[in-house]
Amino acid sequence: MEGPLVRRGTLEDFDAVAALLEELGRPRIGAQRDEHREAWRFYLSRTDAIALVAVDDGGSVVGFCDLELRQRLHFLSPQAWIPDLVVAPGARGLGVGAALLSSARTIAIEHRAWGMTLESAAWRIDAHRFYEREGWRPSGLSFTTPLSDQPWPPPRPAR
Repeated sequence: MEGPLVRRGTLEDFDAVAALLEELGRPRIGAQRDEHREAWRFYLSRTDAIALVAVDDGGSVVGFCDLELRQRLHFLSPQAWIPDLVVAPGARGLGVGAALLSSARTIAIEHRAWGMTLESAAWRIDAHRFYEREGWRPSGLSFTTPLSDQPWPPPRPAR
């Protein structure tokens, strides 16, 4: 692969993105595929969210990153937040994650964000090393409490 092309996600990317999100431990969509496809359509229409995909030389989606711009109190410009960043196992180490982060950073700067943040499941040790190599630093802890039977954070996917 010469280098990934990063572009905005489209409705046609739904299946590939859904499969990549399962790599993060997200639940399988199963019978609710239509509802999830509609949620993807809505996400793509949001003005405060950007979905990015990385495609290889053959046009296959090999990475996904979403970026949300959120306004926080006592800041006059938004904070950029990356809820998800995932690269297909066969494309790791090829610059896909770095290209997605770079594109997200460019978009954040264009929107005059004051900073960027992301979250990563505690078990994603390789991802943590990647973020630190890219110049990111740990800055806090994340705490969760369940409000339904949906496990969060997602457990490590079974291989």
